[in-house]
Amino acid sequence: FLTMVLPMSLLTQNVLKKAVAKAALDYVLNKVSSDSIIGIGTGSTTNFFINLLGPHKNKFKGAVASSLASANKLESYGIEILDLNSVHEIEIYVDGADEVNQTLELIKGGGGALTREKITAAVASEFLCMVDDTKLVTSLGQFPLPIEVIPMARSYVARKILEIGGDPVYRQGYVTDNGNNILDIHHLYPIKSAREIEEKINHIAGVVANGIFSIRHADVVLIGTTDGIKTIKPN
Repeated sequence: FLTMVLPMSLLTQNVLKKAVAKAALDYVLNKVSSDSIIGIGTGSTTNFFINLLGPHKNKFKGAVASSLASANKLESYGIEILDLNSVHEIEIYVDGADEVNQTLELIKGGGGALTREKITAAVASEFLCMVDDTKLVTSLGQFPLPIEVIPMARSYVARKILEIGGDPVYRQGYVTDNGNNILDIHHLYPIKSAREIEEKINHIAGVVANGIFSIRHADVVLIGTTDGIKTIKPN
């Protein structure tokens, strides 16, 4: 028999992800009521959160999921999945991030669900982000910035990204839940004005959404560290 031994750093990271997911669960359960709708993001930390949320499915009405993968996982726990078009309000949206800075701006989309994540966050009254401390950065942009693009516009968008100093890499073999492509943009670090870059990329024809969450940033960030859970809120 072969036994796979995970690197200690990865083991530690998963412990921190589980811890911050538990802190996020406690935060959410203190907010919601039986009529509440929760927005649920996508990714490894969110998966830990869903596992913890499952036994509490009777404490809220249902969930809007930012990806088919998250929807399927939520449904496996008997949590009702609601279409965003039928929902007037999401009380709280819970998701992870690939990077987060001290001003609650994020880079998201490593898992490819950035557009639906951005839409769900926009509808939510509160956006709770949960990360382990490897995701906390002083400046955004070391993590390649994902951009969802209409397939016919991929080359055009890539050329426009080169003009602003980015190095676009086509995420081959990946199609979003919306049927689109992803470009991962390298060499934007450090992003000095996240909002400016977010708006500039949004104005390129063929871009559906980009992974900078600055216009709609997080309201609260919970960070799992070896010294416990840290919280970042607006000053």
